[in-house]
Amino acid sequence: QVQLVESGGGLVQAGASLRLSCTASGRAFRMSAMGWFRRAPGKEREFVAAIAWNGINRNYADPVKGRFTQTRDNAKSTVYLQMNSLKPEDTADYYCAAVQTPNSNIYFSQSDSYTYWGQGTQVTVSS
Repeated sequence: QVQLVESGGGLVQAGASLRLSCTASGRAFRMSAMGWFRRAPGKEREFVAAIAWNGINRNYADPVKGRFTQTRDNAKSTVYLQMNSLKPEDTADYYCAAVQTPNSNIYFSQSDSYTYWGQGTQVTVSS
């Protein structure tokens, strides 16, 4: 069982940065691939970023490539999403997700691959 708690959201102006954190409880975090998804008002949930539990293999959605960076600290059971050069279209509720896997280098970009979800943190970017 993995429980996830996101933090770090807020209201910022376009061009600013935010760092989201997702802290997991449970011993299985180290062997969990992690992902970030977001849901903008009136839109479907979409993939943002994914990271394997080795912390090396990562994937990003095209709209955030070059601006967002996902990292993880297995000792702290925490993943981070550093978001730079934020745009109004980044406004959304951001969710982290986890799935246990024996493969250290595998990440998942599909939401239905994930077993555990956090409650979300809101990010609002004003123009």
